[in-house]
Amino acid sequence: MMPHVPVLLKEVLYYLDPKPGDELIDCTLGDGGHSLAIFRKILPNGRILAIDLSQEAIERFKARSKKLKIEDKIILVQDNFKNLKKIALKHKFKKVTGILLDLGLSTPLLEKSGRGFSFKRDEPLDMRYGKVQNALGPSRNGSRTKCKMQNNLTAGDIIDKWPEKELVRIFKEYGEERFAKPIAWGIIQERRFKPIKTTFELVSVIKKSIPKRYLRGSRHFATKTFQALRIAVNDELNNLREVLPQAVEILAFQGRIAVISFHSLEDRIVKIFFRRESKDCICPPEIPICRCNHKTALKIITKKPICPSEAERKSNPRSRSAKLRVAEKV
Repeated sequence: MMPHVPVLLKEVLYYLDPKPGDELIDCTLGDGGHSLAIFRKILPNGRILAIDLSQEAIERFKARSKKLKIEDKIILVQDNFKNLKKIALKHKFKKVTGILLDLGLSTPLLEKSGRGFSFKRDEPLDMRYGKVQNALGPSRNGSRTKCKMQNNLTAGDIIDKWPEKELVRIFKEYGEERFAKPIAWGIIQERRFKPIKTTFELVSVIKKSIPKRYLRGSRHFATKTFQALRIAVNDELNNLREVLPQAVEILAFQGRIAVISFHSLEDRIVKIFFRRESKDCICPPEIPICRCNHKTALKIITKKPICPSEAERKSNPRSRSAKLRVAEKV
């Protein structure tokens, strides 16, 4: 397995600027690279709250922190970061100086979870980060519904049960897949004869559904479909929309929020939110007198997103699409 390397680590440390005694929250623990680097900067009296939906990630970091003899220094919480405010209050994080969201998949989750995140391994179509959480169900009359169940929605459920129209929608909306319709049609035809249960079976259907000339590109032809399924299963975009205002609320004055995104859908949400919260008035242009009473909450620190250096992209190819945006509470 390729070792997991925290993306844009130097840049995260530069912009969050953790100091001894600070309180910071890592909303996406993953393999713990960012949390450990921040921890070293806030010694001896600082605190870190690290959140992750994956039980494996939490257990893996517990074992790692025990070896380093810091298990009582970093608070670990298995939960969805959309519950950030509740989690922070429970653990008495009241003067938060920095919040990090790294929205990428960790290497262990991609390569060792066995949940079908990678199209390079033949695994069951699961794609859940955690076992219990809210997830989007098929829309009714154009409106989205949320499912909450013990074992939750899986990618296999979507592939096996959702109607063609819904498959087209998520492939277009969450994957920005130009061949959404033929891929959805191919899935419908295939499952008439047998269920599509594994990643390789799905890749085979996708391969047969798109023009041959598009099979050889710099990006694997199944990437966008897998992205769409993962986003739908985990309700990723709505979770991001929910956590951002909570982060602003719990940040201390001049505290900073740093978000690393890996595709345009995430980056757009962060960019729009930062811009909105950096303005006093958000009334539509046609309204001459402000009626919204909105107050500036953030100052944008990175006018343009920070991208990995050429050296980082070469040493860690998975960082190539990363974008870091940072804002400060005012």
